[in-house]
Amino acid sequence: MARIIDLRSDTVTRPTPEMRAAMAAAEVGDDVYGEDPTVNLLEKRAAEIFGREAALFVPTGTMGNQIAIRLLTQPGQEVICESRAHIFDWEMATTAVFSGCLVRPVHAERGILTWQHIEPVIYKRGSFRAATGLIGIENTANLAGGSVTPLAAMEEIWQIAQERGLPVHLDGARIFNAATALGIDVKALTRGFDTVMFCLSKGLGAPVGSMLTGSAERMEQARIYRKALGGGMRQAGVLAAAGLIALEQMPARLHEDHANARLLAEALAEMEGVAIDLDTVETNIVIFRMTGALSAAELVARLKEQGILASTVGPDSIRLVTHHDVSRADCVAAAEAMTEIVEAKIAHPTHAA
Repeated sequence: MARIIDLRSDTVTRPTPEMRAAMAAAEVGDDVYGEDPTVNLLEKRAAEIFGREAALFVPTGTMGNQIAIRLLTQPGQEVICESRAHIFDWEMATTAVFSGCLVRPVHAERGILTWQHIEPVIYKRGSFRAATGLIGIENTANLAGGSVTPLAAMEEIWQIAQERGLPVHLDGARIFNAATALGIDVKALTRGFDTVMFCLSKGLGAPVGSMLTGSAERMEQARIYRKALGGGMRQAGVLAAAGLIALEQMPARLHEDHANARLLAEALAEMEGVAIDLDTVETNIVIFRMTGALSAAELVARLKEQGILASTVGPDSIRLVTHHDVSRADCVAAAEAMTEIVEAKIAHPTHAA
């Protein structure tokens, strides 16, 4: 069977041999009773790495985000986030269903929210409008191309939000990518957030799972909300064992994914009929637009014929995501395939793509 080069997402990674061995050998117990030693160790290490009192292992990043929103808001409030944020577009309106809150999306250049974007849409409690209950930041900003919010921008948000009595949650699904790009450890990069969610199953390569971190009191309540959402996973140490390896070992290699994304972006920048801003490619995500005769859907279909998987993220846009399971050679091959397809369409514009 020909090798598949899967650039659709960093969620497609398969467990490493070391993860599989750890999963097979994991010591387990019933995590709903708090008796799974491997889950307990993972939660302890996540809390230590992020400088928090406690952490909670959850099946998905969506669940982690939604538990945090429930913890930090009251029904009838608004949650401010960027207009392409995961909690707005990709979490099945759970903010409304589970927390009774409305998401207030705000567009920001490259997906990077600053206080200047946030302040105009903050509303106080009154008789005419829903009050702001929470500010949500996504770092890195997935559908803005994996862009990184600088520490200074977050520090301003933390300071003024605290003065206004507003909690701030971080959707840090790819926070280790942000930390790698900025050269700042995750503890310093996230210290001002009330709660932080990060994924083990994206760039860190675990098969399943995310973490929510915060105060001990909030994580105790979060455990109840996790159960309410169906997230009590019983002998989950089998999964947590892979998560421990992801957390302890995989951040050190993320710079490789960033370099591979840059390789793809630079190749795309040379192609006629392709628009890409190289300044936006800071981590492991590349988003570009098709501006010529070849459509985004056509390019994705042609790539698939050659065993290369990519995703459309709009009528004319494509997203590529690098990760542990695609090598430098894979990315070179993908870049060459895209070049050939684009050049063939330019040479024969009336032919089917």
